[in-house]
Amino acid sequence: MSDSTTSSTPTPEDKRAELRRAALEYHELPVPGKIAIAATKQMVNQRDLSLAYSPGVAAPCEEIVRDPANAFKYTARGNLVAVITNGTAVLGLGDIGPLAAKPVMEGKGVLFKKFAGVDVFDIEIDEKDPAKLVEVIAALEPTFGAINLEDIKAPDCFYVERELRKRMKIPVFHDDQHGTAITVAAAMLNGLKVAGKDISEVKLVTSGAGAAALACLNLLLKVGLKRENVFVTDLAGVVYEGREELMDDDKRQYMQKTTARTLAEVIEGADVFLGLSAGGVLKPAMVARMAAKPVIFALANPNPEIAPEDAHAVRGDVIMATGRTDYPNQVNNVLCFPYIFRGALDSGATTITDEMEIAAVRAIADLAQAEQSERVAAAYVGEKLSFGPEYLIPKPFDPRLMMKIAPAVAKAAEESGVASRPIKDMDAYRDRLQSFVYASGTTMKPIFDAAKRAQKKRVAYCEGEEERVLRAAQIVVDEGIARPTLIGRPAIIAQRIEKFGLRLKEELDYDIVNVEQDHRYRDFWQTYHRMTERKGQTVQTAKIEMRRRLTLIGAMLLHKDEVDGMICGTWGTTLIHLHYIDQVIGKRPGGCESTPQDVPVYACMNGLLLPDRQVFLVDTHVNYDPSPEELAEITTMAAEEMMRFGLKPKAALLSHSNFGTSNEPSAIKMRKTLDLLRVQAPWLEVDGEMHGDVALDSKQRAVVMPHSALAGDANLLVFPNIDAANISYNLLKTAAGGNIAIGPVLLGAAKPVHILTASATVRRIVNMTALTVADANAER
Repeated sequence: MSDSTTSSTPTPEDKRAELRRAALEYHELPVPGKIAIAATKQMVNQRDLSLAYSPGVAAPCEEIVRDPANAFKYTARGNLVAVITNGTAVLGLGDIGPLAAKPVMEGKGVLFKKFAGVDVFDIEIDEKDPAKLVEVIAALEPTFGAINLEDIKAPDCFYVERELRKRMKIPVFHDDQHGTAITVAAAMLNGLKVAGKDISEVKLVTSGAGAAALACLNLLLKVGLKRENVFVTDLAGVVYEGREELMDDDKRQYMQKTTARTLAEVIEGADVFLGLSAGGVLKPAMVARMAAKPVIFALANPNPEIAPEDAHAVRGDVIMATGRTDYPNQVNNVLCFPYIFRGALDSGATTITDEMEIAAVRAIADLAQAEQSERVAAAYVGEKLSFGPEYLIPKPFDPRLMMKIAPAVAKAAEESGVASRPIKDMDAYRDRLQSFVYASGTTMKPIFDAAKRAQKKRVAYCEGEEERVLRAAQIVVDEGIARPTLIGRPAIIAQRIEKFGLRLKEELDYDIVNVEQDHRYRDFWQTYHRMTERKGQTVQTAKIEMRRRLTLIGAMLLHKDEVDGMICGTWGTTLIHLHYIDQVIGKRPGGCESTPQDVPVYACMNGLLLPDRQVFLVDTHVNYDPSPEELAEITTMAAEEMMRFGLKPKAALLSHSNFGTSNEPSAIKMRKTLDLLRVQAPWLEVDGEMHGDVALDSKQRAVVMPHSALAGDANLLVFPNIDAANISYNLLKTAAGGNIAIGPVLLGAAKPVHILTASATVRRIVNMTALTVADANAER
C-alpha cells in the first residue's frame, strides 16, 4: 500500500505528443517521405537500355509528333496526376509555405495510389501571385493527364482554377472546393432523407465563406437547394445586401435581403447548418432554435463548430456530421477524389463538368444506403453501419466506391461531351476496376460467368451464423450466384442479419437448417450410422454427431441432394472438416481421364495473385508426405481446375534438387512423379524436379536446362510435402501477395465441396461459392 497515488491515464497532451512522435517516425523511417518512383519496365541489360532510352525511345517520340493522342499510349501521362499547391492554406495550419506543405501533398499522392491506382507527382510552387501561379501550372500540361489543386487560399483558388480550366485541355480540380462539395452534397442528400425533408424547401445557414463553403453551396444549388433559402455568415457576420466588408464576387452571389446580422440571429428556424469555419462558433442555444430534426454539418478541423455531444444534449433529434474520425458521419474527401480522377482519366476527359460532379454525388449517396461490405465492417468494428442518422455516407475503406463512382463519372463525361476516349464497354470497364479492388476479380471472372449461367445453385454454408458467411450470402444473392442454405439457429441468423444491416429474408432469399429442431434429423443420423457403423460409430454417437457437427450436417445435405454444393471451414483445421466430408461424400474415382495408375486422393490448391504473376500451389493442406502416384494425381486435378479458371497450366515439380543435382528420396520422388505424369497426362506442360527460382524464371531455366519441356514461367507449383507447400504459400501470401488468395480449392471430392480457412474473407467466400456452383454444373 502507498499513501500517495498517481494516475496512469494519458492526458490529451500525452496523446498529442505520442501522435506527433509516431507521425515523425512514420515519415522518417525506413526511408524519408511517403512516395517513390518505380519503373514499370525491366532494365537489366544493354538491350533494355537501348529500348528505354537512346536510340529506341525515338520511336514513341515520333509517334507522338504524328498524333499527340499517342502520348496516352506510349507514356504514363494517362495515369499521372499533378498534386499542386503553393502552401497558402494547408489543412488547419494556414499559410505555412510550399516546402512545409510537401508532406501533405505526398500524403495526397499516397491516397490516389492506394484507393484508385493513380500515379502522382507532387509539385510545390513558391508563388503567391495568382496570375503567375496560373502561368506556371498551365505550362505543365504536357506532363500530366489531370491537375489536382490543393491547399490554395481563397479567393485565389477560385481565380486559379477558373483560369486553368479556360487554358488547359485536361481536368483541373481543386479538391478543397469540389472534393469537399461532392462529399458534403452526398451526405446532405442522405441527411435530409433521414430527416424527411425536401432539399428544395429547407433553410440552410453557413458559417464560413471560404473556398470549400462556397463550392459546397454552388453544388448544393445544382442538386436542388434554392438560392433564396441560403444564408451565409463569415467573420463579419451575415452576408447581406449592401455589405462591403470582406466581400468578393464569389461571396456576393449569396447576399440576402435580411435584417439579421449575426449567426445567432439568422439561425432561427434553420433546417440545415453547414459549418466550414472555426471551432465552437455554433452554440447550443442556437441549435435549440433550429427547426425540427435539424441537420448539422460541423466540419471545422480539428475542432468542429459544435461538438456532437453538445448538440445532442439540447436536441435529441439532431442529425450530425463532422470532419473527424472519432464521430459518426465523417465527411472525408477521400470518398470521391481518387475515383473522380480515375473515371476522368480513363475516359480521356478534357475537364470536370457539373454533370460529372453530380454523378459522383449520386453514386456516393446511393452507396451509403446499401448494406456494408465485410472490409468496411472489419475496419470499423463496433460502429453502426446501417443507413440512418449515424451513417449518411460510406466509409473511406469501402471497396465499392471505385466501382460505383468511376464508371458514373466516366459515363457523365461522355454524356456531357468532354470524353476524348469514351469507354466503349462499360461492363468490361467495371470488371477491370473490380480486378483492381479485388485482385481476384480477373482470375475468377470465368468462374463467376459459369456460376451465373448455372442451373444448380443451392449451396450449403455450414457456419451459417458466422458474420463473414452472412455478408457473403448477401452478395451471393444480389449477384445471382447461388441460393444459400444456412446451417444454424434461425433466430440467431435473423438477429445477426438485422445487426449487420443486411437485407436477406428467410424463404425469399435463403433456406435454413435448424440445428435445434429439423424434420430431417432422424433420417440424417440413421443414414450416417449406416455409413459408419463398421467404423466404430454407434447409434448414440451418430445421433450426437449429427446434432453438433455442422460440417457433417452440410455433408449429409449434399449427400441427400438437398443442396448442390457445400462450403465449410471458417473455423478449425482442414483435417477436422475433411474427416466428415470423407465419411459422407468420399473421394471421386481417379482423374477425368482415368487410367489404372490414378490414385483417389484429396488435396488443396491455393491461388496467389502476386505483383507480377498468378501462381497456384499444391498440396497446401492435406497430404503430409504424398507418394509419386498421389502427386501425379494431385497435379493432374490441379491442372484441370486451373483450366476452369481460363488459365493454361504450366506445372513445375519443385525440389531442393535441380534436374538431377541430388538423389535424396524427395528428389527421386519428384522424378517419379514426372514419369507418371508423362503417361497419365500427356497433355500437361510439366517439368521437374527443379528449384523454385528456376520454375518462376524461364530465362534462368533455359540456361540450366535448355531442353526443358516447360516453356515460360510456371504457374502451377507442385511441392514434395505439406511442409514445403504450406510454408511457401503463407510466406508468399503475406510477404508478396497482400493476403489475397483464391482457395483453398478442395480437389478429389466426389461432390462439390470446399473447405475454407479461418482467415477467409467475405470476398474469398463469395469466390468459393461461385466455384462451388460451377463445380456442381460441370460435367464429370
